Order: sequence, then structure tokens, then C-alpha cells
Amino acid sequence: MFTTSIARRFCGPPQSGNGGYSCGLLGKQIDGASTVRLHVPPPLDSDLSISQVNGSWLLQQGTQLIGTAIPAQLDMVAPSPPSLEQAREARKTYTGYGEHSFPQCFVCGTGREPGDGLRLFTGKVSGRELVACDWQPQADLLDSSGHVKHEFVWSALDCPSYFALDIPVDPNAVCLLGEMTACVDKSISADQPLIIYAWKRFIDGRKHYSAAALCTAEGEVLARAEHLWIQVKK
Repeated sequence: MFTTSIARRFCGPPQSGNGGYSCGLLGKQIDGASTVRLHVPPPLDSDLSISQVNGSWLLQQGTQLIGTAIPAQLDMVAPSPPSLEQAREARKTYTGYGEHSFPQCFVCGTGREPGDGLRLFTGKVSGRELVACDWQPQADLLDSSGHVKHEFVWSALDCPSYFALDIPVDPNAVCLLGEMTACVDKSISADQPLIIYAWKRFIDGRKHYSAAALCTAEGEVLARAEHLWIQVKK
């Protein structure tokens, strides 16, 4: 067991951790693909423990279970990605510019300054059932080998999948990440422009299913994820 915390910088909603970042803290404990389920909103600036129990990894605040990670198999084959030019153009159609449930979100918030938030503003790709944007990771997101840390890869794969669902902002409800299965297929360096793209899978009542991928400008897929978003009343 070891301790960690989620700094306020890495929020999604104002008072809880970004779902992808929080899932990534657990998911990176497992080699290969893993599925992380969030049981409650991850608290910010609090002492949290990460431990392994019977093959699962647990994120806890005291005795409160925050998240659970287990090994998974991710067979999903991502659709062909948009070009880098298309991804950059898609930024212009990001719906979060007009309405945003969480404008201070670390990943997709329009209220975050460059170098603070990731500012992944994924908009619709012309002629495709995709949303996308470009991404150039900052130096503070890298590990000692110069690769993007896994929790930030999970972060980048998170919010774009929500915007792929194309859900209108509802003043009485929000969609929160309930479960995420992800795999970092190859180490990701920051010395090249990257493309994040995402697509809707299906909707079943309050449950919304989507997926996302991260690739190079040449179209090589480096990471993939599938998501379950759950609509909850405010």
C-alpha cells in the first residue's frame, strides 16, 4: 500500500478529481489494459491510499472505497483517425465554448490557461461521426524517460469521449464518468503533435457509452479507451 492525493489542479467538477486522471492513478498499476470503476467522486487534496487486494487495486480515503481497478482485455479497434489538419480544424466547433458544465476541468475546461489545463477542445470532424483535436503535451506531464505519464494519457482519453456523445447541457443533470477501460499500447513522447479523437457507441437510459483513441499525426494509434458515462441529477 502507498499513499497519494489528487491535487486541485486535476479537478473535473470543482470539488472532485477528473475522472480520467483518477482512473489513471489506479489503472497504471496494472500492466496492459485495465478497467477502473469509480464508486464515488474522487476527493481533492486529501490523503488517499492505493493497495492491491486479491488481484484488484483499490483507491480509498480511509475506509471509503473511491475506485477499483482490475485487469481487462480491450479488443476494440479504433476507426481510422482524422488528419492532423482535420483535428486542428475541429477545435473550432467545440461545443464547450458556448456552454460547459465544468469550465475549470483539467482536461476540457475553457477556463484553464495554457500550460495549466490540457485544453482538449474536441469538436466535430467534418464528414465523420467523430470529435477530435490536436494535442502537444507539456513537459510537466512527462516521466523521467520523457514519456507522457499514464494518468495524463487516461486524462486525455476521458473528456473527448463525453463530447462525442453530443449531450446538450442540462442545468438539472450532469454526466459523470462511471467506468473506463484503457490501454496505453505504446509509450507516448511529447516531441510530436498528437491527435485525440472520440466517438459515440450507444446510449441506454442514463448510461452513455463512448470510446476514444490517441494517435500520431501519421495515424499510428498509441492508446485506446472505452467509457461508461452515467447521467445523474444535480
